[in-house]
Amino acid sequence: MALDTQAAPTAAGQASTRQRTIGRLWRDALAQNRSNPAYLIERDGGWHPVSWKEAETAVQTLGLQLRLVAVNGPDELDQAFSAIAEIPADALLVFPSPMLFAERKRIVDLGAKHRLPIIAMGKEFVQLGGLLSYGADIPDFFRRSAVYIDKILRGARPADLPVEQPTKFELFVNLRTARELGLEVPATLVARADEVIE
Repeated sequence: MALDTQAAPTAAGQASTRQRTIGRLWRDALAQNRSNPAYLIERDGGWHPVSWKEAETAVQTLGLQLRLVAVNGPDELDQAFSAIAEIPADALLVFPSPMLFAERKRIVDLGAKHRLPIIAMGKEFVQLGGLLSYGADIPDFFRRSAVYIDKILRGARPADLPVEQPTKFELFVNLRTARELGLEVPATLVARADEVIE
């Protein structure tokens, strides 16, 4: 498929925009009293080193240090959250992977237990109690994939089709979680959100 939500950006402008957006989200949502975010990934789960560097660069511009915590499977999540608590981390950015998405309820519950704001790609995390989600609009992504399927069915070679980055992104904020964690989400961030859970 020639559409990719996790590929490294193909142009410096895209990378810069993404870094600024991630940086603003961290600043707006957490910078009042948070200083040590952690980044949860699934080892061999399709994460891209450039995505890690993007996130790291974005938080470094805010004077923060990002800590990487990797798991091999669901059975390591409890241990990972214990390690995150020992750092101690003040927030958790969850990298999108099939396993971490499947375990989203458990991740959000562990985040609540450790009083960690969860930032993830996918509104499902926010609906379960995560603080913030910012990422590609997946339904739009699937609609756009139909264009590629049509081109292939009409004879285009898949190898000749360009890889496209997402163009539509969604921001979801859970104000109930923010209140439970004692965080004040700026009105400017709430105003930019596609959906707010009160």
